[in-house]
Amino acid sequence: MVIAVRKHKIAYMALPKAACTSVKAAIAQIDDEKRDDGGFTCDMKWHSMYPTRRFRPHRWNALGDDWYRFCVVRDPVQRLMSCYMNRVVVREDLVNCRNIRRGIVDLPSMPDPDFFFQNIKAYKQASSSIRHHTLPSWLFLGPDLAAYDDVFKIPELPKLAQKLQKRTGKIVRMERENATAVREKLTLDDLQPKTRRALRKFVAKEYVFLAGHFANPLETGTWRKAA
Repeated sequence: MVIAVRKHKIAYMALPKAACTSVKAAIAQIDDEKRDDGGFTCDMKWHSMYPTRRFRPHRWNALGDDWYRFCVVRDPVQRLMSCYMNRVVVREDLVNCRNIRRGIVDLPSMPDPDFFFQNIKAYKQASSSIRHHTLPSWLFLGPDLAAYDDVFKIPELPKLAQKLQKRTGKIVRMERENATAVREKLTLDDLQPKTRRALRKFVAKEYVFLAGHFANPLETGTWRKAA
């Protein structure tokens, strides 16, 4: 589903765990169709207002050439790390997973990161939430990133806000709406070699798809701490 602001001809395709909550909150500031009595419908969650759906070519191609099309991408490893810290540790999605609670699948509901990433395919099958947040980028963004006018990385969100302001003439505040509420950050250095090998295989195609934007740290070794 294309998230479209028709008045200003702005189209956004959301990628889970790539600042999509923050971007949706920003879009709500310029989308008059999402206003109620002159103000935002504060009781409505951004994801209810703008559901994240997979890419559908016919909906994308229906937009005219005068539309501004953009997306936000994230380093694939960092996206997976965010999924674990936010969906598993903070939100405890697996604790509430019916397949795990009922014993349909034999998986711990609070796995450490090594167990989670070594068994990520099993967790994807068991939990719809984990599956949604770890599906490949191209399923949400489409097969060709060249179809976008702009492809932003997360550190470039202020630049996105400026673009939206220039197109709409409205002030756009880009806040972090879904920052993981934990102080400790997970890195590749925290994982076992076996886990890194599992991740390397899992994200290989993702880095090919995003080659123009990210280098694979598991191939280049750039994740290693300085001696």
